[in-house]
Amino acid sequence: MWPPTWRPSTGCALKPLRCTRPRRSSVRFARSSDVDPIYNGMPAKDLGTEGWQKPWSGPNGGSCVEAMKLSDGRVALRQSTDPDGPALIYAYHEIETFIQGAKAGAADFLLT
Repeated sequence: MWPPTWRPSTGCALKPLRCTRPRRSSVRFARSSDVDPIYNGMPAKDLGTEGWQKPWSGPNGGSCVEAMKLSDGRVALRQSTDPDGPALIYAYHEIETFIQGAKAGAADFLLT
């Protein structure tokens, strides 16, 4: 953009842009502590084999949902017949709300 053009709103002329490398201080470097290694849909096997529990077992031959309470309070769920499949990760308040609703009958429509 040369020659510089006038900007009436500021009374300043625009200068041509120079391409420069960003300063190291202006670049955000991701640290491993910045990235949450536990995410919704991750392979359940990546959470390990210890700590998975079957809250109940129905008459369907052992096929049920397994749950694991994570160290930060979240809850992971997986299908017992596919332990290497995806894990669904829920915040504590999400699980709490679901369980309270199920106890109150809000999930009964799933059974009809």
